[in-house]
Amino acid sequence: MKGDRPGINMTLDEVRQRRTEIIAQLWALRDPQARFQWVVDRARVRPALPESLRTDGHRMAGCQVRLWWIAEERDGRRWFASDSDAVTLKALTGLLADCYSGETLEGVRADPPRFLEELGLLRLLAESRRATLLRVVDSMGAPSGGTSVGGTSSASP
Repeated sequence: MKGDRPGINMTLDEVRQRRTEIIAQLWALRDPQARFQWVVDRARVRPALPESLRTDGHRMAGCQVRLWWIAEERDGRRWFASDSDAVTLKALTGLLADCYSGETLEGVRADPPRFLEELGLLRLLAESRRATLLRVVDSMGAPSGGTSVGGTSSASP
């Protein structure tokens, strides 16, 4: 994940500005379906997670589809990457990675991704996908100590 981290050379202000700009682009789309389509379109061009990271240790346990979620902490900043067999999860976890990679743990906790609900994106998901995404969101604010977060839940999306 080292060479492929968005925000790696960005200051915290630039990371937060990137998040603000992405969210503003979503707000500019008036319809939640259009917002969701914009996120899905971004996912379709997102590079796949390298095979070396598609391990059981990075999989979210209990999912009906495969979802790999990686949260690393280095030098006091968080780095996220994801991939999934389900385009909806790939889209929304990729959005979270784009918005929060390079942020501090305190920054993630101070500015959680409430925009997912506010923009109507969560309402468009099936219950199982919504539960999975919310587990990912919860894991973002968990201390990782430089290790990946995933595979810790037994819920069944």
